[in-house]
Amino acid sequence: MTAVQQGAGDSTARPGDLAASAPPARAAAPRTRQRLIGIDAARGVALLGMITLHALWEADAAGNPTWSDRAFSGRAAAAFALLAGVGIAFVSGRRRVPAADRPAVAAGMAARAVAIGVVGFLVCAADTTLKAVILPYLAVVFLLAIPLVFLRTWTVAVVGLLLATAGPVGNYFLLPRLPEPELGNPSFIRLVQDPIGMLTELTFTGFYPSPTWLAYVCVGIVIGRQDLSRRRFAALLLAVGTVVAVAAHTASTLLLHRYGGLAHIWAAQPRSDLTAAQTTELLKFGGNGNVPSSTWWWLAVDTAHTGTPPEMFGAAGCAVAVLGLMLLAAHVTHRVLGPVCTVILVLLASAGSMTLTFYSAHILFINSDFDTYSAGNGCLVQVVGALLIGLAVRGTVGRGPLEAAVAALANRARRLTTSRGAVRVVATIRATATIPVQASPAPVSAVPAASAPALAPAPAKPSESSMDSTTASAAQAPAATASKGSGSGGPAADGSGSGGPVPRRAPRRPHGPGDGRRRTVRRRAQPGAGQGGGR
Repeated sequence: MTAVQQGAGDSTARPGDLAASAPPARAAAPRTRQRLIGIDAARGVALLGMITLHALWEADAAGNPTWSDRAFSGRAAAAFALLAGVGIAFVSGRRRVPAADRPAVAAGMAARAVAIGVVGFLVCAADTTLKAVILPYLAVVFLLAIPLVFLRTWTVAVVGLLLATAGPVGNYFLLPRLPEPELGNPSFIRLVQDPIGMLTELTFTGFYPSPTWLAYVCVGIVIGRQDLSRRRFAALLLAVGTVVAVAAHTASTLLLHRYGGLAHIWAAQPRSDLTAAQTTELLKFGGNGNVPSSTWWWLAVDTAHTGTPPEMFGAAGCAVAVLGLMLLAAHVTHRVLGPVCTVILVLLASAGSMTLTFYSAHILFINSDFDTYSAGNGCLVQVVGALLIGLAVRGTVGRGPLEAAVAALANRARRLTTSRGAVRVVATIRATATIPVQASPAPVSAVPAASAPALAPAPAKPSESSMDSTTASAAQAPAATASKGSGSGGPAADGSGSGGPVPRRAPRRPHGPGDGRRRTVRRRAQPGAGQGGGR
């Protein structure tokens, strides 16, 4: 869905991107590459799962969920959101953003969210069947996630836990008091005509409510701030994710069947807005982002897109386990399994490195006249096409067109914010300086270093293009300063003056950065025997 395959200030974190900005340690490059290819491979799994979910039937001839619906419904989208949180952690430097960098980071994240939202609205404008395009919803989630990068890691974890546990309870009380959603794809026309209703649906009442999906982002941020290159941590992710997913499903099964939750749901069915058939469908296939408020027992179900604690913990556990598996596969060095894992990871990572482009193209394709294939053949064509095209793009230009455009807009917003901040700093220095910058200072006698005014501000962080030269200059600065202090009459290193005149220097200018229902309105069921397998 989207992507937020973000490196340090980039929307598509590729091995070459992060390796270029890493310290020049020989051992760091392979570890960084292992980590990044595992993250991109996990995104590739989520992308292919979403393609499979949309391309194949979701119900068989008997009206039961198919294997693809059971495997990917709700889980693929949750994996996208969780991996988006990992990308946000990379954008913010994998740590709590300091106060000085917050305006630039917030501007870059906001620009990225707006760009993804615009892409989502454009895709929705061409869509006629799929009524649950996730991109506009994720744009709202990314905007709400901006304050998270300013928090400590444990605080982000607490926020995610509260959203996954207390969030569904809050929705249980809040949703009956909000307007009924249209559950259609958002449009620019509705955004102009009914902005409050559109934003309410994108945030609370739609297919992907922000409290639910923000919890997945919190988990991704916490994971992204850890050392993902460690084999033990990858194994821990796989183990913890599996245990959480199994425990969530087990808890839901016990609550519904052993402790009478299912009976309470059916007893409260006449008080709900659902018919008996709709209740059965919700229990089998999942909901539209939330559950009815007729009884508390609805919060015990774990079917897809219901936003209940079991469903959220189960989906997050599956996403964490997949991420751990992909990271762990990058460490396999067996004589036979090693090359096999490498080939699989490279193919998945090639598709996962441009999920925004492929997801948008997939939505446009399945709603176009070009999709004349049967369900199975259409799925195969799209999966193979994503793998091969992704491999070609990753080996040539390196990133997809939409990823490049979003990254350029985000980086532009960060540079503009940094430039304005530098201008304000210079203006403040000039306004508060005791000696005008334009004044020609007269020679004065030496004074102790403790009483000399500090007029020169610390230079801003240099841009990447000037990193080498700036580093070289900084390395030579101590020697030059010592030379002037001891041989030119300046203050000595111990703070005592040598008696010579000390010229007053003007402040240095800081270097600026510029130098469907869930998926369909009408559920698609597989035709009965003898009616063919076409769509």
